[in-house]
Amino acid sequence: MTDVPSNWNVPNALTTLRIVMVPFFGWALLHDGGSSDGWRWVAYALFVVAMITDKIDGDIARKHNLVTNFGKIADPIADKAITGMAFVGLAIIYPAMWWIAVPVLIREWAVTFARLSIAKQVVMPANQSGKVKTMAQALALGGLVAPFHYLTGFWDLPGDVVWWLAIALMAVAVVLTMTSGAEFARDVMRHRRSADVPAKA
Repeated sequence: MTDVPSNWNVPNALTTLRIVMVPFFGWALLHDGGSSDGWRWVAYALFVVAMITDKIDGDIARKHNLVTNFGKIADPIADKAITGMAFVGLAIIYPAMWWIAVPVLIREWAVTFARLSIAKQVVMPANQSGKVKTMAQALALGGLVAPFHYLTGFWDLPGDVVWWLAIALMAVAVVLTMTSGAEFARDVMRHRRSADVPAKA
């Protein structure tokens, strides 16, 4: 009989930390309407910590067999909460980003809820385009959260380069977000059709 891992473990603690960080990240990002360079750097640091702990807790959970039902539910919620806050915060600061934030957030939460709803029947692993999408999103959001565009003096040109790279990555992330969402919906339909065959038989 396989021992069920306790919910009290390091991966779950890191996941919980990411959830707790969300309001602090949002406050730092939107402090003074998002015009405070110092607080934007604080928000960037919190975002980077969240992305790093996301990678670490997954690796630890798989390596040490610490995958729990709590982690399966809380981990994607933590991921979508921190990236969702970044999208909403940036859209408040740069209103043109609402055209990006709304469809992306609808897709992200729809896939998350769908993934959780079928978790008891099957675990749908992230496909390759989904993994690339996640990385592109993280890099793009990080580049836009930090005030690279407002650097002056020697850092003026490098800051502008990073800013425009982040915008280009965001365009790539949006395309991958939609295409990977379509691939997920296709995989779910395939699973349901294959599950229906034995049931009818």
